[in-house]
Amino acid sequence: MCRLALKTASKPFSPYEVLTAMEAMQEGYDGSGLGLILRGVKFADFTYRAGDPILSGIAHTEAAYHRLDALMQEKGFRLKYDHEFDVDLKNIEAQDRYKYILRVYKQPDSWKAFDEVEVERQLMLTRLELRKNGEEHGGDLTIFAFWPDVAAIKEVGWPLGIGDALNLSDDRITSRVCMAQGRQNTNYGINLYACHPFFIQGIATMTNGENTAYVPIKELLTGMHYPGYIGYQSDSEVFTHILHYVIKQLKLPLETYKHVITPLKTEELNLHPQGEFLKGLRNVCRRFIIDGPNCVIGSLPDETCFMVQDHKKLRPGTVGGKKGAWAMASEMCGVDAMIPDRDRSLDFQPMRENTIIIPPDRKEMKIWSQFDPYPLPQVA
Repeated sequence: MCRLALKTASKPFSPYEVLTAMEAMQEGYDGSGLGLILRGVKFADFTYRAGDPILSGIAHTEAAYHRLDALMQEKGFRLKYDHEFDVDLKNIEAQDRYKYILRVYKQPDSWKAFDEVEVERQLMLTRLELRKNGEEHGGDLTIFAFWPDVAAIKEVGWPLGIGDALNLSDDRITSRVCMAQGRQNTNYGINLYACHPFFIQGIATMTNGENTAYVPIKELLTGMHYPGYIGYQSDSEVFTHILHYVIKQLKLPLETYKHVITPLKTEELNLHPQGEFLKGLRNVCRRFIIDGPNCVIGSLPDETCFMVQDHKKLRPGTVGGKKGAWAMASEMCGVDAMIPDRDRSLDFQPMRENTIIIPPDRKEMKIWSQFDPYPLPQVA
């Protein structure tokens, strides 16, 4: 099994705190990879302006690094900040790491005429173009994210070893949300793009489990011909894209994600106050139903964090915390490492019908059940 850890706090914290939770759960992964997604990013040596996109990735060669510069300049992006990691390569297994990329850009002047939807689309297309460019040059450029207020770090190796190699304990990078996943693929080869968490247009998820319904879900997403629904070096990436489809395309609330991936039975929906709508949703999204076993942890652009599980509930997940700081992890010891001074009696392990939500205000943990009503979409 993989191991998952997420911390969300009103006060920015070091990603190294979350890596200590991964270390506490180390028997659950094999050192094949670590992925980090940071939201609410703060840099010690740079005042970040909200809205400026942050480019995250790796230039594997000097040529790729200079090509990236040229591509961004051609597109009209102006570099505002280039984070210099204090790298100790002795703890990095791979030998082709010319530069870890964490760069803040100013959007092109030509984008000023775009509305928010078009800006988000252009950011996604830029990320995909840079990724494709790297693939066309033998994989010498890897791009994880290009989005405001979000930084992504991925590498092959053990979490604490990578944290030490990149000196993530120096507090030069902090954030209000940090997601971490250890281990890459159970059934496929090692690939940086296969490393959780996965990210698309501000939406991120990571998974512990095996997606036995992967092939039909991937075929459905690919058949939509949506530019961002590509990749799939991991069977878990479809969970991110399903969530994106629910929120960005169907424009439904987070609670409906659970109704899409693990819908209630017909006899249960017959008694549900919104049963007719949910039956229709189940019929339309039938091919998105997962078979598990899976535990999914995710976060949204507004820093909402959540955890869901499938009906089999064969992958553990625990949520605990206090006002202003909450943690989600595959094991209780992971939550202990991130928030040791909480009231443990209030910890919660979601059941098959639950979605656990930590809102952006971080005042409390919300336990939502599929049997409860949820806000219906507004119909014009």
